[in-house]
Amino acid sequence: MKKTFAMALVATTALTTGAFAADITEFRIGILGGENAQDRMNSYQCLADYTTEALGVETKLFAPADYNGVIQGLLGGTIDMAWLGASSYAATYLQDPEAVEPVLIKVNVDGSIGYHSIGFARKDSGVTSLDDMEGKVFGFGDPNSTSGYLIPSIEIPQYKDGITMESGEYFGEVKFTGGHEQTIVAVNNGDIDGGVTWADGQGNWEDGYNSGALRKAVDAGLVDMNDMVQIWKSNVIPEGPVVLRKALPADVRETMTALVDGLHERDADCAYGVAAGDTLGFQPVTHDTYVSIVEARKAKIGG
Repeated sequence: MKKTFAMALVATTALTTGAFAADITEFRIGILGGENAQDRMNSYQCLADYTTEALGVETKLFAPADYNGVIQGLLGGTIDMAWLGASSYAATYLQDPEAVEPVLIKVNVDGSIGYHSIGFARKDSGVTSLDDMEGKVFGFGDPNSTSGYLIPSIEIPQYKDGITMESGEYFGEVKFTGGHEQTIVAVNNGDIDGGVTWADGQGNWEDGYNSGALRKAVDAGLVDMNDMVQIWKSNVIPEGPVVLRKALPADVRETMTALVDGLHERDADCAYGVAAGDTLGFQPVTHDTYVSIVEARKAKIGG
């Protein structure tokens, strides 16, 4: 990784500013939902600055209100790069297999590349497991979220007989909150009784684990994890990929892959914001990692 990034730096510093201008006039990075738009933009501004420096063109950040905004931006060519969730990548792939290429995947502190959907509730609610959620209000995040919808909608009904994700059957109501941060805030405020979000499942609960939406919420001062309790945990899910539009010039794709690949070594604070917590950075990945998620999405949602 160090060698790759060093080579990219040599290449980019050897080029004059605007060397890519003949191929592209700007570079656009999409940011999935999960926290409020301004916090997302702030976390990615350092990456935007490095991108402008590396490519010699203006870099713009886009933080649509929902996951589909990023998916459609990639499909329509108005977004060039994004860190997608596995289900969002599957949605993009199913609509156009030639739209994007997965290039990098986040690496956890222990070297693994998976994470979990985490079910949680307020500690003072008396809910300690899914058994206690019968008749209560359960919250998903975004319909295109892997951990906020796809995987829990498949795995939670397997917890025991009688659980479905239809409102009024096992849970009193099942609703979409709009995103991970919204789910966390809704549970914390008592607007819903329990919900799901994402975390690497490593480190300490009181920190919101090492990385993920809970960690970002703790960092933002939105929640005290001592007020929360974990009530469910999914099987391991592959981290979503950083993707680039295949239509981008090859030298742009190579430069951006090397930039993100070496971000942790170059600027650990920037990498912390982009990767939603403590990580070892990113490593190469291909479509093969997401075949099972593509099939799961196709079976559950259809596209």
